[in-house]
Amino acid sequence: MPSVFQSINPFTQLVVGEYFESSVAELNARLDMASHAQSDWVALSFADRGALFNKLAAYLREHQEELAQLMTAEMGKIIAEARAEVGKCAAQCEYYAQHAEALLQATEVKTEAQISQVAYDPVGVVLAIMPWNFPYWQVFRYAVPALMAGNTTLLKHAPNVFGCALAVEKAFRAVGFPEGVFQAIIADVPALSNLVKDDRVGMVTLTGSEKAGAAVAALAGAHIKKSVLELGGNDALIVLPDANLDQAAAAAVQSRMMNAGQVCIAAKRFLVHEAVKPAFTEKILALIQQLPQGDPLDPTIKMGPLARPDLAQNLNRQVKTALEQGAKLLCGGQVQACNYTPTLLDEVKPDNIVFREETFGPVAAITTFSSEKEAIQLANDSRYGLSAAIWTQDLNKAQALAQALQVGSVFVNAVVRSDSRLPIGGVKKSGYGRELAEDGIKEFCTPKTFYIA
Repeated sequence: MPSVFQSINPFTQLVVGEYFESSVAELNARLDMASHAQSDWVALSFADRGALFNKLAAYLREHQEELAQLMTAEMGKIIAEARAEVGKCAAQCEYYAQHAEALLQATEVKTEAQISQVAYDPVGVVLAIMPWNFPYWQVFRYAVPALMAGNTTLLKHAPNVFGCALAVEKAFRAVGFPEGVFQAIIADVPALSNLVKDDRVGMVTLTGSEKAGAAVAALAGAHIKKSVLELGGNDALIVLPDANLDQAAAAAVQSRMMNAGQVCIAAKRFLVHEAVKPAFTEKILALIQQLPQGDPLDPTIKMGPLARPDLAQNLNRQVKTALEQGAKLLCGGQVQACNYTPTLLDEVKPDNIVFREETFGPVAAITTFSSEKEAIQLANDSRYGLSAAIWTQDLNKAQALAQALQVGSVFVNAVVRSDSRLPIGGVKKSGYGRELAEDGIKEFCTPKTFYIA
């Protein structure tokens, strides 16, 4: 009997939908369809592919409310953030519809030859393994550039948001994308192994945990194919003595508490200079305590539940351990079903669990430093290297500190965010490869040298 996956509303605990796992034969047929569709799809012009993505953007805006409601039901995102996510996906479609051809234009290289250039060919079928925390954006972040480059794709989404995956597939079909160009598959880990091994799959992209990334990378490498991994993050937010504390505190809380703290690029470790630590702590504590928590469909609510009960329990384990290891609880630290109260921990040392591990939920941790050198040492003292933020009014100092940070992105006086125009990705255990912008679309291509003597 095929496995049955249930999507359960984390706020009401009611079943949203049930989905049956595809058989091996069904998955093979899907892959075969994607492989055959790719040759016709890549033969279309950039203008023709872009026209379909512009139609898709219009569809997303027209159906924004129903798509947002489904997202909220499946993983608990507050409705305002869900609507904004759908809008961001539409903008992603329009960005690559307009810019993909220029981004992938063959590069002329001056040599002794008459003509020497580097072109960018699609890899074929892209297998994507995506997480639940941004169930639409994570898909559009990879799929739009991958498809605009001439690839086709199979999406394996997280089981608790299979409804969102099928809604995206429906959107692609509704606006006229050819059969097989974008397909969502209902599958579990063993089936994925067979797909990664299959020669019809050109590459694998995964956003998820370090453990999952390591397994996929090993399997892809064993079968000589490329992978792109965006894994965990334990981002530092550095507050220097000259920072605008009101702006820094508001940004810190926004970054940490958005999506109930379930964000890879969220600021999780607040590194605060000792001179401003008392004032900064007072400001963020007041802001966190003002966050209304409850029904994510209520527009007055600023924080909904975590996506699953096991996520809340794991977060609770981390906080309890942090307190046993000497951290001080300033607020929060309470769990009920999928709900976890916004939490602020102080006096967090580098050997504390919430300094060492990623906390995927509404938990912020304050660590004090006394010098810029110490701030950099603390920020880099992590197995992860996704992104970081610096708050200071001295931009020359900010640039110097940014160069010393071992991360993929540094934002100064701003909340770290993804943007179609800028590449995103990490170093160390946060993964490799890039998504978005020119670097992102070229990840789904193979450079080809063309030389005429």
